[in-house]
Amino acid sequence: MTKGGLFQKEEDIIAAARDRLQEGFALPANQKAFADLLADYERLFKLTKRMIRLSDRNEKQLGDMAERERAISSELADKNAELEGLSIKLSKYLSPQVYDSIFTGAQTVELASQRKKLTIFFSDIAFFTETTDKMESEDLTQMINYYLTEMSEVALAHGATIDKYMGDGIMIFFGDPETRGMKEDALACVTMALAMQTRMGEMADTWRDSGIESPMQCRIGIHTGYCTVGNFGSADRMDYTIIGGAVNLAARLEGQCQPGSVLLSYETYALVRDQIACEEVGLMSMKGLAYPIRTYRALHKLGESADELVSVDLPHLRIAG
Repeated sequence: MTKGGLFQKEEDIIAAARDRLQEGFALPANQKAFADLLADYERLFKLTKRMIRLSDRNEKQLGDMAERERAISSELADKNAELEGLSIKLSKYLSPQVYDSIFTGAQTVELASQRKKLTIFFSDIAFFTETTDKMESEDLTQMINYYLTEMSEVALAHGATIDKYMGDGIMIFFGDPETRGMKEDALACVTMALAMQTRMGEMADTWRDSGIESPMQCRIGIHTGYCTVGNFGSADRMDYTIIGGAVNLAARLEGQCQPGSVLLSYETYALVRDQIACEEVGLMSMKGLAYPIRTYRALHKLGESADELVSVDLPHLRIAG
């Protein structure tokens, strides 16, 4: 209905009333009363039309505001989806614990560090270069990604903080940014290492299908000690990592470890010996250290059958006299 049609009845009443005033009344008092009534009606009619015009304008403004709000909501939804996508991509470059601590505000993104006692893990594939030297780069890439994926799944299942990948090497630590206690962290690390060795044995068929005749074996070194943990680098580019002598010692243990085994320092052994079956290897000379390190080989969790472990040939260890 048009605006003219909407007010047509009222306009007809006003026109008829004006005609009646022009015709006149027998009594002047009646004419005045009628004129006053008509004036009041016309004022009310004008006020009504004005209110309706304001209502129409407000309705249009509300409609425009609603449309703008819908546009803003759609834009925010797109931005949130974009940020979520970027966040998911960023999470691939950080350990889940570090990622969560940053995005929940528990960890500040600034150059800072602190001293903590952690259990540190290093691993690599024994004779990796010799084994993969004849592989094409595409096959090598597929193989190493498969290996790292399998090991990472085991690590994350045990609550590990994955520090970095170094070719076929993996650096992991327990006790930061989350800790279950020093003893529990050490036990989780050694349990994880044994699970990784078991998984390596299960992957033998995949290695053979990839053209690797002898199943690959990894070496694992674990040490518990004080180190510095935090953000290192520059204001524009930083890494969340650990440094210190304890880190170097864990790396040395991995280098001295025999393929297919898990080598512990005494500090780690002392924390897990009531739950992990171990055998003493002896004092081992480590490059860069002036004193020999007493070492132990982790075998299996107490109560589990050693027959279930993957059998490997362990060459003679270099033991200090």
